[in-house]
Amino acid sequence: MTRQNFTRSIIAAAVLVVAGGAYLHSRNADIGIENANAAVPATVPVAAPAATVSNAAPAVAVATDFSSIVERAGPAVVNISVTGKAKQSAVADQDDDSADADPNDPFSQFFKRFGPQLQIPRHPQIMRGEGSGFIISSDGLILTNAHVVDGAQEVTVKLTDRREFKAKVLGSDKQSDIAVIRIDAKNLPIVQIGNPALTRVGEPVLAIGSPYGFENTATAGIVSAKSRTLPDDTYVPFIQTDVAVNPGNSGGPLFNIKGEVIGINSQIYSQTGGYQGLSFAIPIDVATKVEQQLVAHGKVTRSHLGVAVQEVNQALAESFGLKSAAGALVSSIDRGSPADKGGMQVGDVILRFDGKAINQSADLPGLVADTAPGTSSSIEVMRAGQPKTLTIKLTEATPLKIAGKDNGANSQGRLGLALRELSPDEQQQVGIHGGLVVEDATGPSAVAGIQRGDVILSLNGKPVNSVEQLRQLVSKAGKNVALLVQRDKDKIFVPLNLG
Repeated sequence: MTRQNFTRSIIAAAVLVVAGGAYLHSRNADIGIENANAAVPATVPVAAPAATVSNAAPAVAVATDFSSIVERAGPAVVNISVTGKAKQSAVADQDDDSADADPNDPFSQFFKRFGPQLQIPRHPQIMRGEGSGFIISSDGLILTNAHVVDGAQEVTVKLTDRREFKAKVLGSDKQSDIAVIRIDAKNLPIVQIGNPALTRVGEPVLAIGSPYGFENTATAGIVSAKSRTLPDDTYVPFIQTDVAVNPGNSGGPLFNIKGEVIGINSQIYSQTGGYQGLSFAIPIDVATKVEQQLVAHGKVTRSHLGVAVQEVNQALAESFGLKSAAGALVSSIDRGSPADKGGMQVGDVILRFDGKAINQSADLPGLVADTAPGTSSSIEVMRAGQPKTLTIKLTEATPLKIAGKDNGANSQGRLGLALRELSPDEQQQVGIHGGLVVEDATGPSAVAGIQRGDVILSLNGKPVNSVEQLRQLVSKAGKNVALLVQRDKDKIFVPLNLG
C-alpha cells in the first residue's frame, strides 16, 4: 500500500460526509479510441439562464460582459488535435495501485484530467484526442497541458482563421501538467499574461477552449478558491473556479476581467465526466516557469528536500503546541536526503522557508521546487514547542511528497486501541525500532481511520516502545494528541480528541 492509499483510507469517512455520500469520478487525458462504429452523442439542450440576483442596488446590477475580451484574445486561443497509437496494457496515466483500487473508495476516482477514460484495447488502435492551447509568442510558441499531447505521434494546431499547422512538442512536464509546442508561423496574435497573486476569490473569470470539439467556446464564472491542493498533485496550487469546463477545455486559458491569462484549465471535479461546477486551473506563473525551462533545456529541474508533509489542523496545532493551525507537519524523512542530513526531525512543523511563511502544507512544495539545486536554505521549524532554525542544502531530485489533508475526526473517549509490542523480527521486517502494533481499533481511533496492523510510533512527537509508556503519555496529554502511524512503509500523523 502506498502513502496515497494510506491517506485515502484515513480520511475516506470525512470525505464521504463532504461529498454527500457521492463517489468522485475521475477522467484522464482528452483522448478516445477511434471506432468507426462509435455512437454519436445527442446534443444536450442548454438550460435557460438563472434570474439575476441583486442586492442593495438592483438598478445598477448587470452581468459581466466578456465580449470585448473574447474578441481581442480569442484569436490567440487554438484547438489542438492529437493522434497516436493507443496503449495496450494499461489505462492512461494511472498509478501502480489502480489495478486493485477499491471501487467504493471515493479517492480511487477523484480529480483527474478532462476527457473520456482510455479503455484497454485488445489490439493496437489509433488514439485521437482534442484539447486547447494558447499562443504566448508571435513566432508560434504555444502553451497547453502535458496530458493533451502525452503519447501523441502527431499534433495539429488549428487557428481561428481556419489555418492548420503541424506542431512540434518542445517538452512536457507531467508533474505540473504543462507542455510547450511550436508551430512554424509568424506574426501570430498572443495573449496577455496576468499575475495570479493578485486574483481574488469571487472575481469573475472567463475560459475559452474547445469542449467536446466545439472550437472557441467561451464560458464564464468566478474564482471559487485559491491554492487548492488535490490528491495525486503535490506541486501545483490550483485556482478553483465554477467556470463550465468540459473534455476538450484542457490546456485552454483562464482570463481575468482585464483580459489577462491567470491560469491554464487542467482538471475538473466530476461525477459524470462533464461539468459539475468545480474546475481547476494551473496558475500561469507556475506554467511560465516550467515553459522557460522546457524551451531552454527540454526538461524541468527542481530541488528536493526529502520529506513528506501534511496539513496542520486545529487538533494537530494544539497537540504540537502551536498558536494557530499553520505550517507543514513533517510526517516522514527520506534517509540520506537533504532534510535528513540537515537535522530535520519527524514532528517538526515547518513555519518559514527562506523567510517566506508556510501557512499551509501546499505552500512548501512550490517554494522548494523553485529554489536552485545546491542552494543552502534557511528553514524555520517548531520542535517540541520551541522554535528552531535549520540550514539545509537542497539537491536535485524528486519533489516533495504531500500526505493528504487529515480532517481529524474527533470524538470523546479514550484512544480505543488494543496494542502489543513488536517482536525483534517484526521490527526488522517493518524497518523500525520500537513501536506498538494495533490489534484492534475502536472509538476515536477507529473513526480516525486507524486499522488493525498499523504501527503506532509516537504520541505528540515522543517515541513509544511499550503499552505502559503510551498509557503514561496519554494520561499526561491534553485534550488533543497526535499519533504517528505507520502502515506498510507510509507514515502520517493522525490527531485524536481525548475530551
